[in-house]
Parts: sequence; C-alpha cells; structure tokens
Amino acid sequence: MLVQGLGRTKHVPVRYRTRFKTLRIHLGKFMENQTKVDEFVLLGLTDIPELQAVLFMVFLLIYMATVLGNCTIITVAWIDPRLHSPMYFFIANLSFLDLCYSSATVPKMLDHFLAERKTISFVGCALQMLFFMTFAGTEAFLLAAMAYDRYVAICLPLRYTGVMSRGACDALVAGSWVAGTGDSLIHTILAFQLTFCKSRTVNHFFCDIVPVLQLSCSNTTRNQIVLLAFGALIGMSSFTLTLTSYVKIVTAVLRIKSTEGRSKAFSTCSSHLLVVILFYVTIMSTYLRPGSSSELDKNSQLAVLYAVLTPLLNPFIFSLRNKAVVEALWRVSGRRGGIQ
Repeated sequence: MLVQGLGRTKHVPVRYRTRFKTLRIHLGKFMENQTKVDEFVLLGLTDIPELQAVLFMVFLLIYMATVLGNCTIITVAWIDPRLHSPMYFFIANLSFLDLCYSSATVPKMLDHFLAERKTISFVGCALQMLFFMTFAGTEAFLLAAMAYDRYVAICLPLRYTGVMSRGACDALVAGSWVAGTGDSLIHTILAFQLTFCKSRTVNHFFCDIVPVLQLSCSNTTRNQIVLLAFGALIGMSSFTLTLTSYVKIVTAVLRIKSTEGRSKAFSTCSSHLLVVILFYVTIMSTYLRPGSSSELDKNSQLAVLYAVLTPLLNPFIFSLRNKAVVEALWRVSGRRGGIQ
C-alpha cells in the first residue's frame, strides 16, 4: 500500500516527483526481496550442541556485566556534579553507545544458543545490520571527538572552556550520530536491494554486511566499492583526527619540564588512548582480511572482540584508570548508603 501510495503524485510539485519515484523504487525492491527471502539462518559461533549451554551462560554474564558497567558510568556522570565537564560528557555518551552496540547483537545470539532454528527474519536482519553499523560508525567519530577534547584541554588550556562549550559538545556528539547513521543507511539500503537466491545461511553470529553480501546472486561490485570507499573515508578520517590530536598532545607533554606535570597530563588521556587502540585493533583485524569462507569463520570469532568484549571493557578501563571516576563511584555509593 505504501509503495502504491507513493505513485499518486499528480498533485505533487514537479521538484518532489523525482524524490518520490526514487523512494518508491527503493521500497519496491526491498518489498520484492522480502517476498523471495523471508528469513536468514545464522551459523553462530559453533555448531557443537554441548557448547551451546556453556556459551549461553558465558555471554549472558558478559552482557549483564556490560549493561551494569555502562549504566553505572552513565549514572555517575549524570548524578555527580564534579563530573559535569566535557570529558565525562563524552565518556557517558560512549557508555550509552557501547550499551546500544552490545544490545544490537548479544540478545539475538543468546536466543540462538538455546533455539533449535537459528533464524532471523529478513527485516530483522536488515535492522540488525543498520543498528550495528550505525553504532560502529558513530563510535569511530565519537572517539575522534574525545581525542580533540583532550587536545584542547592539554594544548589550549586557557581556551578550553570557550572552545569546548556545551553547545560545541552537543554538536560533536550529534555530528557523530548523523555521520554514523548516514553511512549505515547507505550500506543497508544498497545491501537489501540485492537479490538473495543462493543459500540463506549467514556465516556469522549476526547480520554483518560482508557475509550477507556473499549470499546475493546479484552483482555486488557497487556494494563493495561503496563499502571500501566509505570505510576508507570514515575510518581514515576519524583515525587521522584521533592520531593528529594525540601527536600534538604528546609533543606538548614532552615540552613539560616537571615529571609530575608530564605524568598528570598523560594520565588524563591514557584511558581514552587505550580505548582507541582496542577499538581500531579489533576492527582492523576483522575487516582487513580476505573474504574466503575460512577467513569468514575466523572473522566471526574475531568479531566477538569488538562486538561483545569492547563494550564490556570500556567502562572498566575508564573507571579503574580514572581517579575522578573512582572517587565519584565512592561518593555516589556512599550517598545511597546514607539514604538507606
């Protein structure tokens, strides 16, 4: 009905008719694909029945720890007035993003560990790909924004309050979400316009774009070119911004004569630097590999690092290596203890 409704454009201004026509074509292809393929089968991490219950418990505990850790960071940053600064504003947003990041894949994985039929609907697969790629792209830009925040704090301390105003911080976070969502929409729309007439089995534990593209019997050259181009654009631009910020930070810190001053300056960005390294190493180790079936098996295992373990480790890295966060945790817990 929606596709048919978009065809009635007699009374629509001429400049909008092309847009309606394009949208109708995209929706038409999506609905046509849905009638041909109604579901996909996810291979998961293993097909050994004895391991299913064990892996379910392991990943359930990991997911519960991820939710608890990231919710704690968000709550502490919201409640404690001493953490109402740009640095902790970005950390809280990263924790929210990691919470979404993990929730895009782990609940479905847990369901499949105990299910006989490890299927996901056509629409569900598209939405999972859309959300996961959105969160991944957004995190890359958010990490770059956090690196810029540390650069201004260390290299331009007198201008920090003016440069990193609340409006600027909101704009950086919003821009990260817009860039990540836009990139994800392009890849997801192009991927699910393809015709899927081969095997319906996705060699992964979630609907990642590379194994899904391999199921198509259409020409995927355009998808691969766009994936490579946008991956290089987003990955290299965010990585370059992050790297440039830290090169300038290191240069500025090395000019500090006192050992105490250097140690304090490095401590303010060591947690973020560790998170950046963890994010990019796990991403690059997965996607900068050949696309053979054996490599896809390894990629699905490596994907656990960035899709499951990274969101788990990030809040602990920020809390254990950041004195202000640790002190805020004690203050908040002490305040709640006093109320009780």
